[in-house]
Amino acid sequence: MSAAAALLQLSNVYTAYDKADVLNDVSLCVAAGSITCILGSNGSGKSTLIRSILGLTRPRSGSIRLAGRDITQLPTHLINKVGVACIPEGRKVFPKLTVEENLRIGAYRERSKAVIARRLERVYEIFPRLRERVRQLGGTMSGGEQAMLSIGRGLMSEPKLLLIDEPSLGLSPLFVQEAFDVVKRINSDGVTVLLVEQNVHQTLAIAHYGYVLMQGRVVADGTMDALRDNEEVKKAYFG
Repeated sequence: MSAAAALLQLSNVYTAYDKADVLNDVSLCVAAGSITCILGSNGSGKSTLIRSILGLTRPRSGSIRLAGRDITQLPTHLINKVGVACIPEGRKVFPKLTVEENLRIGAYRERSKAVIARRLERVYEIFPRLRERVRQLGGTMSGGEQAMLSIGRGLMSEPKLLLIDEPSLGLSPLFVQEAFDVVKRINSDGVTVLLVEQNVHQTLAIAHYGYVLMQGRVVADGTMDALRDNEEVKKAYFG
């Protein structure tokens, strides 16, 4: 993919904790309007990649650009302001706040009541179950419902890029399928998605392009068909 077509572009990124590099010369592109996936086992560097993009752990070298703008050294709150939102691993809803209060936190930068109401309506259209539970406390919801709430909260900022970290983690098989269906629908509505997952079968079914991380390096990339046929991917995921 050309850099010109990329909404997000990482170029030769090295990220370290203390003096130990976790990401080693990582370069990747996320095309506007796509679902791009990052596959990798535990310890492959996926979490550090997300932290680097969000400015939580800054790269020691290399660059990260969003829509052509260098965001490598921006603080996290400004990275959010320019259009990056994240659905964290484990969902992380606010357990003692209601569904609506959780959602409104996602739009904390917005001052217009009309805009917030429009965004809430969009989330309720995607997740009718949340409309039915607007007064329910987040901590009393099922895992699948909390996943909906977490994704809905991320959409409330109307991001250019939505990072989704391990949406299937801890969900029953029924809710796993539902979570991936939701990711597909969000993307069809025009949201660019960077999906970080270990569930390779479900991910390959919905993504347009993907990268495989192993020990902090990109060892393979390509379309979903190309990754299915890639020897590194077969060895790591299919035996």
